Amino acid sequence: MTTNDPTQPIPGVYLFDGKMAKKGYGLNKMCFSFNEQSARDEFNKDPDAYCTKYGLTDMQIKAIHERDIIGLLQQGGSIYYVAKFAGLLKLNMQDIGAIQSGQSLEEFKAMLVRRGSGEV
Repeated sequence: MTTNDPTQPIPGVYLFDGKMAKKGYGLNKMCFSFNEQSARDEFNKDPDAYCTKYGLTDMQIKAIHERDIIGLLQQGGSIYYVAKFAGLLKLNMQDIGAIQSGQSLEEFKAMLVRRGSGEV
């Protein structure tokens, strides 16, 4: 078995397939709404009501309350839409990458530099 075997799971990676897309439809739709300031304001005013408006499951609402980015991915969130929610938390993609890889932000940035991205 090679490390590039596409049939083997990659630790820390959550496959976003059709099943997950269906599971996370309301969550992703809600996160996409955060492109609009009015949506962000409405969410911040009453997060529970906003989650209910989009039909989130109890597990998705729990992850929202706990600001659990990984939990949102496990509950059908697409990283592209969950990033919109992360923005409300003042997190950027490097913060999310650090969370996903189990590293501190500084460790994650150093890894990016080591791998030649130069983006810090």
